[in-house]
Amino acid sequence: MAGANPKVDEFLASEKKWREEFTRLREIMLDSPLSEEFKWGKPCYTLENGNVVLIHGFKEYCALLFFKGALLKDPKGILVAQSDNTQATRQIRFTSAQEIAKMAPTIRAYVRQAMDVETAGLKVNFKQTKDFACPEEFQTRLDQQPALKAAFEALTPGRQRAYLLHFSAPKLAKTRISRVEKCLPRILARKGLDD
Repeated sequence: MAGANPKVDEFLASEKKWREEFTRLREIMLDSPLSEEFKWGKPCYTLENGNVVLIHGFKEYCALLFFKGALLKDPKGILVAQSDNTQATRQIRFTSAQEIAKMAPTIRAYVRQAMDVETAGLKVNFKQTKDFACPEEFQTRLDQQPALKAAFEALTPGRQRAYLLHFSAPKLAKTRISRVEKCLPRILARKGLDD
C-alpha cells in the first residue's frame, strides 16, 4: 500500500462537493503500488515518476483521469474523452460514492492496465499539426501574407494547434474572421494564444 500524501489530506479536508467520492477513489488508489502526489491542485498517482491517474471533479461529475487512457482497452465501455480534441487522456466518470463502491473491481482492473501501459513505456501517437483542419478564414490570410505564414510556422506545434482549434470552434464565419483578426498581432509577434 502506497503512503498517503499530507497535501491530499488537506485537499480532501477542504473539498465540499465530492469529498466522499474522492475519498473512496483515493482508497482504491492507495491500495495500488502507485505513489500519491499532489499536482495541478489535484491528487495524482504516479509510477516511477510517470503520471498514471488523476482524481478531479466537475460540476456534474467527478472522475479518474487516465493520462494514457487512449491506450487502454475498454471492455466495459466506460472511458470517456473530455472533448473531441482530447487525444491521450480518458476519464471514468462518477456521480456518487455508491457508484464508485459498486465499480471498485473494474476501477482496479483499469488502474492495473494503466500501470502496465506506463511500465511498458507505451506512448500515445498524437495527431500532427497538419492533421488539424485550418479554417478557410485563416488559410486565406496565410496565403495573402507571407510574413504571417512564416510567423505561424515558427510557432511550436502546440501553439499552432491551439490557434487552429480556437479559429475552428465558432459556427459562424463572421466569428471565425473576428477571432483570426484579433489574433494576427499575437501570431506576428510569435506568441501563443495564451502567452
